[in-house]
Amino acid sequence: MLKTWDIFCKVVDNFGDIGVCWRLAKQLQREHGLQVRLWVDDLGIAQHLIPTLALASATQYHEDICIQNWYEHADFSQAADVVIEGFACGLPSSYLSAMVKHQSKWLNLEYLSAESWVDDFHGKPSPQANGLVRYFYFPGFTEKSGGLIRESNMTAQLQSNPDTPFLQQQEPSLNKNSRRIAATQSSALYLPSCVRFPALAGVTENEAFQSALKISLFCYPNAPISDLFNALQSNTHAVIVYVPKSAILPNVTKYFGKEVVEAGEKLTKNNLTVEVLPFLSQADYDALLRMCDLNFVRGEDSWVRAIWAAKPFVWQPYWQEENTHLKKLQAFLDVFYCDAEVQVTDTIQQFQQAWAKEYINAGLLNAYLAQFSPIQQTTLHASQRLVNQVDLASKLVIFCKKI
Repeated sequence: MLKTWDIFCKVVDNFGDIGVCWRLAKQLQREHGLQVRLWVDDLGIAQHLIPTLALASATQYHEDICIQNWYEHADFSQAADVVIEGFACGLPSSYLSAMVKHQSKWLNLEYLSAESWVDDFHGKPSPQANGLVRYFYFPGFTEKSGGLIRESNMTAQLQSNPDTPFLQQQEPSLNKNSRRIAATQSSALYLPSCVRFPALAGVTENEAFQSALKISLFCYPNAPISDLFNALQSNTHAVIVYVPKSAILPNVTKYFGKEVVEAGEKLTKNNLTVEVLPFLSQADYDALLRMCDLNFVRGEDSWVRAIWAAKPFVWQPYWQEENTHLKKLQAFLDVFYCDAEVQVTDTIQQFQQAWAKEYINAGLLNAYLAQFSPIQQTTLHASQRLVNQVDLASKLVIFCKKI
C-alpha cells in the first residue's frame, strides 16, 4: 500500500531545502493520508518554520508528521515504504541496509528547473550495487516533469485573485488566519499592521495604504538592494516594501544609515517606506505574497509560492559560476511567459535579467511599472495555466505506485 514515507533533508542555504521538504511532508499527510517521517539534520533552523519544535527531542510529532532528528547515532533500523532523498543529500549507510531488507522505493527529489533537459531525465532509474533502484525525480513546469508543489486550495485562491493594477486595487481578501496583515491597529502577531502614513489633508490612512505600491522583498544579499531602494524612493508613487527577517537586513540597515534594525521598524526616505517584518511562518509568508502587488523572491520555495500568489514577481536564482543561473532564469522566463505579448515579455525579461545581474535603475523600474497592468494579467494567466497541471505530491504518489 506504500503507506509509510520518509523524507530526508539536510539544511542547506538556510531555509530553502527544509521549506520545500516541510511543505511536501504536510501535503502528503493531509491530502494523501500517508504516514510521513521527516528526517532533519538541523532542528535549530527547522524551528523557524516549525516554532513548536523541541530541539532536544529526537522524535516528535507536529501536525501529524513525525519529525526525526537526523544525527550520526540515530536509529536507522526501520525503513519506510517510500524514501525521498531531498536534493541528493545522501542517506546513512545503516538506513540503506534497512531499505534493502524492506525493499523500499527510493527517489531523489531534485532541484526545480525549467530547462528543457529536465523532461528527458525525469523519472530515470539508477540501479545500485545493493540491489535498490534510485529514481531521479525532477520537479518542473511541464506535464512531462514531476510538477510543482501546490496544495489543493491553491486553485480557488488563484481563481479569486484580482488582476487589476495596484492603483485600482481594493483591500485584498486574506484568509482568516492572515487578515491581520491589513489591520490598522498595531499587532504583536507574526504580521504587523500596515504602514502608518503621516496625516494628509483629505486622505485617510487606509486610502494611503491602498494607493501605495506594496512590495515584498526576499532575496540574496548580492542583489542590488540599494539600487532598488534608490529607484523606489524617487518614484512618483508611495511605495511600501515589506522585508521579512533574513540575511539582507544588513543591506537595509546600511542603506538607511543605521547600525541595526529590528522587526517592526519602519524606515522612510522620500516616497519609500521599508517595514521590517519578523521571520514569517509559511502560511503568513504566503499571505504576504498574495497581499503585495510585486514580490521579489529567491531560490525555490518562495519562487513557487510567488507563482501561486499570481502577482507580478521577480525571481533571483542562486548565483552559479559561468552564469549558469542566468541560463536557468532565461529558461524559466521562456516557459512561464510563453503566451505573453512581445512588448510585455521584453519588459519582464529586461527587469528580471537586470536584477539577476545585480543592477537596477529608475529607467528599468519605470519601464516595468508602466507595463504593470498587462504584466499583472500575464502573470495571473500563466499561474492559472500551471494550476491545471497535476501537482508534485500527487504525481509522486502516482509515480511510486507504478515503479
